[in-house]
Amino acid sequence: MTILDKIIEEKRVEVERLLTQNVELRSEALSRPSLFKTLYEAEHLQVISEIKRASPSKGLIAEGADPVAQAEIYVNAGAAAISVLTDTPFFKGSFDDLAAVANHVDIPLLCKDFIIHQVQIDRAKHAGASIILLIVAALSDRELTELHAYATASGLEVLVEVHDAEELQRALAIDAKLIGVNNRDLRTFTVDLKRTEEIAALFPFHEERVLISESGIWEAEDAQFVSNAGARAVLVGESLMRSGNVDETLRSLQVTFSEVVR
Repeated sequence: MTILDKIIEEKRVEVERLLTQNVELRSEALSRPSLFKTLYEAEHLQVISEIKRASPSKGLIAEGADPVAQAEIYVNAGAAAISVLTDTPFFKGSFDDLAAVANHVDIPLLCKDFIIHQVQIDRAKHAGASIILLIVAALSDRELTELHAYATASGLEVLVEVHDAEELQRALAIDAKLIGVNNRDLRTFTVDLKRTEEIAALFPFHEERVLISESGIWEAEDAQFVSNAGARAVLVGESLMRSGNVDETLRSLQVTFSEVVR
């Protein structure tokens, strides 16, 4: 059983629990800027800053981190959006973290989780997210199609995450506009930035879609590498959570686009 399998198994248990809870859900999505528009019109590489206390591969990263304080630091440093991990067993996050951040910032807000059911989308929206994540590797074609349609009909943007060429085609088949390349293989948790380069070589940039590089971004050189490949943003968690100077680290990743990307 892979790490991803273990996470999805735990998600099924969580979904059953969520379905038993009576929560008066928000009917309208909170108004926030469009992440797609922000990235598509950007003049330099944008940073989606993640609040991440732990991970299966690295263990504890920032135990006890205050999500609101971290979010405010990110906003002040110029983050294009904030990603909040809401998985508890493996990443030590929660929907409460998401709600707390939503009440303090007004930039695009991503609920980062392993979504397999509509109830999770409802809870993400209720907590204040404007974007949800759908991981192609975790879903069948039918699940991916239905969850993508449900989220967009709910007024949410959707970041569709892929790891290889076949998953990219599945993302394009549902007309995903925000496509993230996870440089980390969720089955083994090994990281290779060349994943972004490989996917970018097949990416239909002329179709008004945005490519985001996720995982393994630590330095300006990493950011420049994925930017040169065609990424318009990077999703960064661990390096910012461990940074002693978030402002300096984040700004160093906001590299200038190459002429090819422009």
